Amino acid sequence: MSQADKEDTSVHSSVPKGDSTVVTTQNADDVLLAELGYKSEFSREFSLMETVAFAFSIMGVVASVAGTYEFPVAAGGHVGMIWGWLIPSFFVMAVAASLAELVSSMPTSAGLYYWSAKLAPPEYSALASWITGWANVTGQVSLVCSIDYGCAQMITTAITVGSDGAIVPSKGATYGILLAILFSHGIICSAATQILARVNLFYAAVNMGATVAAFIALMICSRGNGVSAKDAFALFENNTGWKSNGWAFCMAFTAPMWTLTGYDSAAHISEETNGAARTAPIAIIAGVAGTEILGLFLYIAASFATSSPAEILKSDFALTMGQLYLDVLGKRGMLAIWSVTIVVQVVTGAAQGVDASRVVFAFARDNALPGSRWWKQMNPHTRTPVNAVWFVMAGAAACGLLGFSAAALSSLAGASVIGLYISYAAPIFLRITSGRSKFVPGPFHLGWWYMPIGIVSVSWVAFMVVLLLFPTAQAVRAPGMNYAVVVIVGMFVFASLYWVVSARRWFHGPISNLTAVDSQPSMDEKTL
Repeated sequence: MSQADKEDTSVHSSVPKGDSTVVTTQNADDVLLAELGYKSEFSREFSLMETVAFAFSIMGVVASVAGTYEFPVAAGGHVGMIWGWLIPSFFVMAVAASLAELVSSMPTSAGLYYWSAKLAPPEYSALASWITGWANVTGQVSLVCSIDYGCAQMITTAITVGSDGAIVPSKGATYGILLAILFSHGIICSAATQILARVNLFYAAVNMGATVAAFIALMICSRGNGVSAKDAFALFENNTGWKSNGWAFCMAFTAPMWTLTGYDSAAHISEETNGAARTAPIAIIAGVAGTEILGLFLYIAASFATSSPAEILKSDFALTMGQLYLDVLGKRGMLAIWSVTIVVQVVTGAAQGVDASRVVFAFARDNALPGSRWWKQMNPHTRTPVNAVWFVMAGAAACGLLGFSAAALSSLAGASVIGLYISYAAPIFLRITSGRSKFVPGPFHLGWWYMPIGIVSVSWVAFMVVLLLFPTAQAVRAPGMNYAVVVIVGMFVFASLYWVVSARRWFHGPISNLTAVDSQPSMDEKTL
């Protein structure tokens, strides 16, 4: 019996006659969640539209493009901006489709590490769950830091432009702004699910409106001063220092890969979603598709407006896109668009904070984090994991200390993408190997296409993990090195040592919380 059949059966067998459609759906969701081993603790407030808005908002198109614009400009110039975005979009959609199929089958906030546990061979189930979970938690927390630090850099750029260069905030001031942003996000993310669901409609509207405004402004104001259509789509410039133009062009992929992350958020709020088995996969596909389309249009506009990639890379701004807006729109126009971009980055960080807190809560619910008894607690007033929210903000603040080194900060952004995509690839790989006979399709499934799409997804992630470990330029010194490998290897070393020394004796993967007493001891009751 498929999950869709189970869901339909649950509706008819568990819902009292006369209940509304929403209540009927919620009861069916709770029954399905119980079949997965968990009791319902959240309030199911996210509708289809709000879940799509959440998945879309977490990628923050206009702000993410502003934060990563310099990478495709250096890696391929105009070709890097347009084709460096378009090509990865097809592969990312394959990953998204694979994850959508998985969440439709097993809609729980545990998400990726739960899927790995259920699809891995029994003898490796706990280990697969452990590695996937730690990779996802690391990626989630570091992504919160990357987004909010990018927001702090946007604010400092606005201050510099507004003061005509008289004020250039220091790294210490930037870190102070980061802490203020994280604190505000902690308050927002601690709100009740009903509030978070409604505010995401505002997030999506601002995100889309700002992207359209930036596109129109760049296209109109660059007329006569930009480049021809031929150059905008076909002029290649290698400013990376890599001798191989092909490899240099691949470096442009870092921009869309950083932007197109976090769409697994629809899975992590599935316990707060109505009709999660159908709603969450739609949200993943729609969120990624919307971001890819708007991002492509924005990069097309940026390509037309960029008269000289080599010259704009000489900018002293923390974010090179600010220089493009200043050159094309002037001071007032730049500050207007930049202000809206900052707002988008703020709401993107808030959405990511919610996502990361749900991952921490779920992993702690299965007693896999130090202090799990604290992080899995639900606030009785908001019915949200407030402690987990502040765990994420504290972790992001600690990561933000890397901002005092430009190379370390850039490496953290790469490490967040690597961590997340490793956690994406793990259950997909298990789905097309050991999990083929175990997988029970949900309402959304890929049919026989799951195999070729899964192979493409895993192969793409493997390629991008290697790519993201390389520095963006061939001849580099210590300040320009890519230290993402240090972060990623450090995480895997920690998780592996913890597994060998302690966790392998007590962590057996996801555990049911349907009974009053957990059947598995908590990690914080253990000692190394």
